[in-house]
Amino acid sequence: MRAGDSLRWPASRLATWSEPHLARVEAALSRWVGIDAPVALGDAMRYAVLDGGKRLRPLLVLAAAEAVGGQSGAALRAACASELIHAYSLVHDDLPCMDNDVLRRGKPTVHVKFGEADALLAGDALQALAFELLTPDGDEVPAAVQARLCRLLARAAGSQGMAGGQAIDLASVGRALDEPQLREMHRLKTGALLQGSVEMGAACSGEATAPAALAALRDYGAAIGLAFQVVDDILDVIADSATLGKTAGKDAASDKPTYVSLLGLDGARSRADELLGQALAALDRSTLADTGALRALAYMVVDRDR
Repeated sequence: MRAGDSLRWPASRLATWSEPHLARVEAALSRWVGIDAPVALGDAMRYAVLDGGKRLRPLLVLAAAEAVGGQSGAALRAACASELIHAYSLVHDDLPCMDNDVLRRGKPTVHVKFGEADALLAGDALQALAFELLTPDGDEVPAAVQARLCRLLARAAGSQGMAGGQAIDLASVGRALDEPQLREMHRLKTGALLQGSVEMGAACSGEATAPAALAALRDYGAAIGLAFQVVDDILDVIADSATLGKTAGKDAASDKPTYVSLLGLDGARSRADELLGQALAALDRSTLADTGALRALAYMVVDRDR
């Protein structure tokens, strides 16, 4: 039994919490994505976003917003924006000039379905739409909150986050990385947007949240962001493509450094559990009253099978 398991939600409670949130996110994405775009571009955008994915980043936004008493309209927009950035990154990562993958979320990748040019444009358009969603007309989202959300998302997606991590990843093929180097790569490539999603949720609060609570939420986001990638590395070895919805064994075939190649399967599993403990300890430090959903999502990240 892990430390902190006594506070863990049963699966049924997580489902009760997440299902209405997921329904709101899916409805909003369907309403907002690709509607006014030229037909081919709109189709590619919607194919990239709708009907697939765990929606972990939106759930983290919404759970963090609840923990700090955040404004629901801002949180929904931030949740969708985080998913659009994630979707755009997958479209671009799968391109032949990057990872050259043909399967994503259990179906052909966007460039296989629509061609490389439309896939590139769809990714570009999804990235732009993310920031458009964060800056609506009127007073639905206060200007100061809009600015904070845009800055957090831009930092998570840019050279200090996801794009920077992908650059390190491409440069690391065939190289032996030590753990600090591997951790930094994954902190940027995968962890930054997960951590940013938590921070965006916290930024939706209409009132000032205690600095110590915000720092604890950042630590929580950093821990689960790295844990997610550690588990991804494990699943790339032990799961099949049908279960994952993407090509299994791709990292080893591409000679990419991973936590499994560095620590072995048992070592990688131990590291994931260690990171889970760090995430739960950060929630305890936050002293926020409503962190049950964040706690449940941390377990989901580490215990998932796809």
